[in-house]
Amino acid sequence: MRWLLLALTLLAAPLARAQDQATLVADQVSVQSDSVLSATGHVEVFFNGQHLTASTIIYNKATDRLTITGPIRIDDGMGNLMLADQADLSADLTEGMLTSARIMLHQKLQLAASEMQRSDKGRYTALRNVAASSCNICAGSTTPLWEIRAREVVHDALSQQIWFSDASLRFAGLPVMYLPVLRVPDPTLNRVTGFLTPQIRTTSGLGGGVLLPYFIALAPDRDVLLTPYVTSGGGTTLNLRYRQAFTQGTLTVNGAITSDQTLPGEGRGYLAATGNFDLGRSYQLAFHGIIVTDDAYLVDYGITDADRLDSTIGITRVQRDAYFSGKFTGLHSLREGESNTTQPAALSDFVLHRRFVPAVLGGEGTFEFQSHSLYRPSNDPTDTNGDDVADGRDMVRLSFNGTWRRNWVFGNGIELSSGLDGAADLYRIRQDTQYGGSPNRSTATGGVALRWPWVKTDAQGKVHVIEPVAQLVSAPRPDNRIPNEDSALVEFDESNLFSLDRFPGVDAFEGGTRVNLGGHYLGTTPAGWTMDATAGRVLRLKDLNQFSEPSGLSGLNSDWLLSWSMNNPDQLGVLSRFLLNKDLNPTKAELLFEVDRDKVKMSGGYRFILADLKENRSQDVREVVLNSTYAVTPNWTAHLTNRYDFVSKSAAQAGLQLNYKNECLLVDLSVSRRYTSSTSVKPSTDFGLTVELLGFGGSAAQGPQQQCRK
Repeated sequence: MRWLLLALTLLAAPLARAQDQATLVADQVSVQSDSVLSATGHVEVFFNGQHLTASTIIYNKATDRLTITGPIRIDDGMGNLMLADQADLSADLTEGMLTSARIMLHQKLQLAASEMQRSDKGRYTALRNVAASSCNICAGSTTPLWEIRAREVVHDALSQQIWFSDASLRFAGLPVMYLPVLRVPDPTLNRVTGFLTPQIRTTSGLGGGVLLPYFIALAPDRDVLLTPYVTSGGGTTLNLRYRQAFTQGTLTVNGAITSDQTLPGEGRGYLAATGNFDLGRSYQLAFHGIIVTDDAYLVDYGITDADRLDSTIGITRVQRDAYFSGKFTGLHSLREGESNTTQPAALSDFVLHRRFVPAVLGGEGTFEFQSHSLYRPSNDPTDTNGDDVADGRDMVRLSFNGTWRRNWVFGNGIELSSGLDGAADLYRIRQDTQYGGSPNRSTATGGVALRWPWVKTDAQGKVHVIEPVAQLVSAPRPDNRIPNEDSALVEFDESNLFSLDRFPGVDAFEGGTRVNLGGHYLGTTPAGWTMDATAGRVLRLKDLNQFSEPSGLSGLNSDWLLSWSMNNPDQLGVLSRFLLNKDLNPTKAELLFEVDRDKVKMSGGYRFILADLKENRSQDVREVVLNSTYAVTPNWTAHLTNRYDFVSKSAAQAGLQLNYKNECLLVDLSVSRRYTSSTSVKPSTDFGLTVELLGFGGSAAQGPQQQCRK
């Protein structure tokens, strides 16, 4: 019979203090003398959140100590588990000696020792002759994938630190590194000053190198990360990241200082800052900025592939029926052949947008005020590049825009929709021999559309919707006194087939009278598959020569637009678009796909676009892009990226990354090749290697447990 003592006798009173009651469960309890209590057989003690199990416990009232015979298991109630053969502990289990002991910290890091000493009310745990690892050990083996052997280990539960003395790191039992002293965070600590996982990076341009990050926790709300990077090619870099959290926002500053053989005798580097702040009353402040010493630095050191850098500060406010935005932007081009004196260097944009319901007309209306300005450093008022842009053109624009939309649905299902856009624009143009002065214009664009959706549901539950659409749009002839700065890139696709204006900006608008004809099909199945298709064309009364031929919108009749998509959210997604000219030859083509299966995730596609000088594209684009991830095993994952250019008949970029991850180790091996070149950027190959021991504080999440051979 087992005994349950809910309240101990006088001998056990120290185990049941007024504020910390203890419960003892055992097969047999006996009082051996006035000061000794013995419990044997499946003994359990519940005290102050701790749970102790053992085969025998002897309590001595005179010394207030527990002599425990194992197997001993102590759960401290804070995620730590201790195992031992013998123990001599204080009555509250926080001080004393355990022999042949093991401790598991938060089910991640395991430390085995010949003996373990607890002191200072459980704050310190000292272990001797220690083997530490977070790896699973398969049956029949005593050697983990990696372990740290040490003469002594001290765990400070208050500071959440683990100190190793006279330690060596071993992989598969073989020593690879000796460390006289090593300090690591315990698994509960996410943020502390110290070294982070080193990284190895080798590039054909810089040579081999090692990055050794050092993290400095300045305060709970701010920190610094310093990462020295030394390469075999004679380069020395110090990377810096500063972060600070405020009550209403965050600030991050990144930068680097470099001395290498790429530009001997010249310092290289960059500085970037990003911030986001809540100003109250729905106002948000956001900014980011970047400066760099030379055009190739960001690519050489793997920071970013961006070839146009923008620095922006802006305030936005989003409400149910109103939107406000004010933004200043600085631009700097790294592209070969682009001069920063003739490209816009500074821009400002302000937008105030309101939505309302007209009392008389019904439907939905909007009103918008915009201001836009751009500045070029050059003072040359002529066009030297043949792109219809004066080298020094500066411009300011004020715009007032209003829209109205309303739909009517009739009894037979036909829908009539109407729309009206009105705008007034005031300009001030300087340093341009072709455009200049203070032109202004007012425009009004109107349109009506008829839609007649036909719906059918078959016996299998599939739903089919076919919707023919005809739209008539009329707008005045464009004003040739206005240069086009913000609408150079024009897309013609299913999203704007029935738009009143296909120019994305304000400077240019689509003029003339035209008919937009097309149809739309939508099919769905109970299994979750969706099929979507759109076809259409634009027919004009007169060609106003507003669009280039590669855009697909030039001439009296536009190219045929054909698009279709097929999607199942759990398996496959395919999207295809074509623009076919009158001879049914493609002027634009795009095929995109996405596969999402248990082991394979893949995305990519093919793009074909004709050359268009209006869009600063001097040659055709024909390329294939592929990004794929394949789970080779539960622990091994392969990532492949590739971009092939059919025009140059060569790969533009390729990369392979192998990732191994289990419960105690992360290995990341990558190789990438950039084939593009310019006067400042050379083709290069980049190798990277990261090895991270998991189970310590702040490390990556643990992966699947490694598989043991049966």
